[in-house]
This record gives sequence, structure tokens and C-alpha cells, in this order.
Amino acid sequence: MCRRRRAWHPNFPQHTVEYTHIMNDTSTNEAGAGRLQGKVAIVTGAGCVGPGWGNGRAVAALFAAAGAKIFAVDINMDAMAETVRRVTEIGGDITAHTCDVTNSTAVAAMVKACRETYGRVDILVNNVGGSSAGGPVSLSEEAWDKQVAFNLKSVYLTCKHVLPVMEQQGAGAIVNTASTSGIRWTGSAQVAYAACKAGVIQLSKVVAVEYAKKGIRVNTVVPGQLHTPMVEVRLAGQRSGGDVDKLLESRLARIPLGFMGDGRDTANAALFLASDEARFITGTEIVVDGGMTARCD
Repeated sequence: MCRRRRAWHPNFPQHTVEYTHIMNDTSTNEAGAGRLQGKVAIVTGAGCVGPGWGNGRAVAALFAAAGAKIFAVDINMDAMAETVRRVTEIGGDITAHTCDVTNSTAVAAMVKACRETYGRVDILVNNVGGSSAGGPVSLSEEAWDKQVAFNLKSVYLTCKHVLPVMEQQGAGAIVNTASTSGIRWTGSAQVAYAACKAGVIQLSKVVAVEYAKKGIRVNTVVPGQLHTPMVEVRLAGQRSGGDVDKLLESRLARIPLGFMGDGRDTANAALFLASDEARFITGTEIVVDGGMTARCD
């Protein structure tokens, strides 16, 4: 476990398209500051497969800029190095912890470690996930089981171990990350991933209703086809024979707004749902897709 801390919390910057050192830009989002002041947030999938703004890294950075203490979780400590660096550079308080979130014992130990470090858990952001190509015939049974564990069981296990803590505290906010693949066809057969992400949406609704009277809100962010490091590192190989430009062109063609967002767009939605501004919002979703799922062609 690795912990970095400083005392000051500058603001998170506004949207820019390029993956530059955004946290050092002079353009900032004043509205972000202080919205999570004093809160403790567990962010799973806080690492990233490459440089730039993946969902988990962006959530960690934005939440830290908003005043939260970040308990960053990933199965790979090296993948969190840039996340830790970015949060530290903006004066955030972050502790990195390795955990296999498909293992109940490991998740229980992770939640315990967060409480030992920060004393409580106010926010849980579930961001672990990834797709495997294939329909029922081409996808192996082994691959199906791995997808279910990775994309759905991980959400179940973190909720299982965090909810009692939040219930004891009398409040909490959970934000689960799904995908537009869970609500419609998004260009390729990935039946396990799509089924799991649909499951995340419904799991969130059921848990939201069950725990509403206990002061715990549960919502889902549904990202569309964003330009994250995952595109270059993994998806291009799965979908377009390694041709990144071809994949980006096909994804962009589906988006009415005419540009692709990135992990910061997911993070902005998650920040709203985790903040007190969303105090009357539970059991629902924010779709972050540039209008892709609204079109019918």
C-alpha cells in the first residue's frame, strides 16, 4: 500500500481534447472545488493501461480536486503510478492499494485497509471492467465466467463489503460504471460484457431501493464510446486488426456531437452523483455518450 498526501486542493480543469498535462493547465473548473470536501472515496480500477485519462484515473483526480481523500484500488500497483502522480501534483490525498476485486477475502481486506487509513468510507466508485469479443457460440465458457467475475461479481463484492460500513455511518453514495453496451448494440458482438453491464445497471437499481431508507444512494454512469487509453492498448486489436485510426473513425461516426469524450466526462458525471447535489437522486443512470444511444440509425 502506498500513500501520498499534500494539504492543498486546486481545481480540476475544463474539457480539452488532447491528453496533455491537464492538471497543470490554467483553465480550471471552479465548480469542482470543495464538492466532496472531507469525504473518503474508494475508487476501484483506479489504474490505467496507458497514459491519459481512463475513467478510474479521471475519477480519482477529479474527486481529489473536489476535496475527497482517495483510496485508489487496482490489481496492478504499477498501473496506478500515473494516477498517484497526478493526484499528488494537484495536492490531493491518495492511498494506493492492490486488490483483486473478484475475490471476496481480498475485497474485505481492502475495505478494512481503507477504514484503517481514513476512518470511514463515504463514496464507492466501481470502475473495474473490460470486454471480450464474441457471441454465445464463439465465446468460450471460460471466457464467459471470467467476464462475469470481472464486470459484475466485482460490483457485487465491493457493495457487499462496503454497504455495512455505510449503513453503520448512516449515509453513503455508490456510483457504478456500466456501459452503453448494456443498453443497446454498440457495433460488435460482446455478449458477456453487454449482459454484465446490463446487470450492473439493474443491480444498482435494486440496491438503491433496498438501502434508500438507510441514507445510501446508488446510481450508475453509463459511458459510451470514449477515447481512453484502452482504445489504443486493447480495443484496436480486438476490433480493427490493430488499426487505431480505423477504430476511432468507426466509433466517431456513431456520435451525434461529432467528437469523442474521455474519462473526464465519465468522472464529471460520477462527481455529480457522488456529491450532495444529487441528494434526491438514486436508482438511476446518467448516460455519457454524446447522444449515441439516442439515434436510431
